[in-house]
Amino acid sequence: MATNDINTSNDTIGREPVHRLLCRYILEKRRVTGAFLVSMMFFFAVCMLYEHENMGRLFYAFFLWAFTALCYGVYDFIRYVRKYDLLREVSMNLQNITEILPEPASIMETQYQQIICSLVDELRNLKNEISTRDTEMNDYYTLWAHQIKVPISAMKLLIQNSVQSNSLSGLSGENNAAAEHETAIAQSGGDALQNCSKLLTEELFKIEQYVEMILYYQRLDSISSDFMFRKYDLQDIVRQALKKNALLFINRRLSFNMQQFSYIVVTDEKWLQFVIGQVLSNAVKYTPTGGISIHAESSADTVKLIIEDTGIGIRPEDLPRIFERGFTGYNGRLDKKSTGIGLYLCKKILDKLSHTIEVTSEYGKGTRVTIGIAKNTELFP
Repeated sequence: MATNDINTSNDTIGREPVHRLLCRYILEKRRVTGAFLVSMMFFFAVCMLYEHENMGRLFYAFFLWAFTALCYGVYDFIRYVRKYDLLREVSMNLQNITEILPEPASIMETQYQQIICSLVDELRNLKNEISTRDTEMNDYYTLWAHQIKVPISAMKLLIQNSVQSNSLSGLSGENNAAAEHETAIAQSGGDALQNCSKLLTEELFKIEQYVEMILYYQRLDSISSDFMFRKYDLQDIVRQALKKNALLFINRRLSFNMQQFSYIVVTDEKWLQFVIGQVLSNAVKYTPTGGISIHAESSADTVKLIIEDTGIGIRPEDLPRIFERGFTGYNGRLDKKSTGIGLYLCKKILDKLSHTIEVTSEYGKGTRVTIGIAKNTELFP
């Protein structure tokens, strides 16, 4: 019984009383009602002009017309109330609004319903896009959280090994009376500390790189508002990216060759430098031996920055998918730490900058990355 009362109260919430609906109906139909009353007055006036013996027939026709109009008005008001109740039901069930909309009674209502359906479809697409974006962000944050643990764990192990190495060298020095042996142990301990310091520095660099990556990823949707296009010397941007990644080259002992070039391009320095840094980081990561070379080529309207390495390369079946979000391919499965985010970010950023990126590779021999930048220097005199 209580449930029925609740349902009844919910059904009547927000419903207008019948007398108010009648007033609203008359107000909405005021033009038709006014025209009807004016026509009745004209009809009655015309009737008064005729002879009195025909007055009975004229009044009969007049009242018959008025009764017919009244019946139609009652019928139309009932339809009005039913449509009102149906629209109230629609307003309480917006999820299925396009399925429960009443049948249009006129061409104008048809147009209005088409507008509503278009807005509903646009809203659904927007919701799906937001949901997909939130899912991607959550997935990436989860992945990043696991990824950041790797260099932190490596740093902890390096610190522990360094402490153990120092204690063992101290014990050996106390138990061994020979001065030369103590000196050799101290020297080896110093070398171990120096090596540990290099490795710790590299792991800290990786943490900084991962933090920078997530910040750029988070701002990817609003990237356009952060752009500051100016004329830059492309070689200066490349040198800044190389300076940030110099530690990786030193620790991996890779050769490096960069040809001298001087091309003025219109771009955003910060975002392009991030992209070049990501490409260099990937090149170092997948180049165990050999080296990396950088040069640039110019055509009438484009400057191409080319970064080549002698690394393990990319398999032909993986090459078409390297810019997909989260795709790691065969090399990523070997590395165990790859996230498939770096090149995805590079592609998205370069698309926003109206630059291009092309990757060619021969498995086992190396990879070539070409970044195309339109000159457009006439826009910035």
